[in-house]
Amino acid sequence: MEAYADAIIAFVKEHKAWAGPTVFVLAFGESLAFISLVLPFWAILVTIGTLIGASGGLDFWFILSMAAIGAALGDWVSYWLGRHYHEQIAAMWPLRNYPDLIPKGHAFFERWGPWAVVLGRFSGPLRASVPLVAGIVEMPRAKFQLANWSSAFLWAFVLLMFGDVIGQGLNYFRQSVGGG
Repeated sequence: MEAYADAIIAFVKEHKAWAGPTVFVLAFGESLAFISLVLPFWAILVTIGTLIGASGGLDFWFILSMAAIGAALGDWVSYWLGRHYHEQIAAMWPLRNYPDLIPKGHAFFERWGPWAVVLGRFSGPLRASVPLVAGIVEMPRAKFQLANWSSAFLWAFVLLMFGDVIGQGLNYFRQSVGGG
């Protein structure tokens, strides 16, 4: 996985015009129920945020928008899958390898209601199951989408800003140590 992450980061460094679409695909995959379980992309997104702060050649708000839209669409697809397949989805790969994931997501959802969508976005294992469970329990679409889209923008902002601040700090350190 590390080799793929390095290749993606190198690609974004070399082809800045493709940073937005790349971030969109990564955020979509990070939020899609099945993909996020096997390919955690959040660390790559933080690293791309670091590139934003270090290089100055990437537009933070454009990259943030691409990450948020990708994340929201990934959760939307997961919600649809849960709504369409209900409990049968737990028997599908790779969810069948994580038998506790759906019940944990359901308990989390029962406790927090629509806030589970927002909170789940910031929890690795729950990020994959909460939108599915929201669909399974037939959370009203409008409530789900409000929580989904608002949390997607918050999540993208937090990940990319964290990386951006690190990148700016590294730049400042290099300039201070290097004398210029």
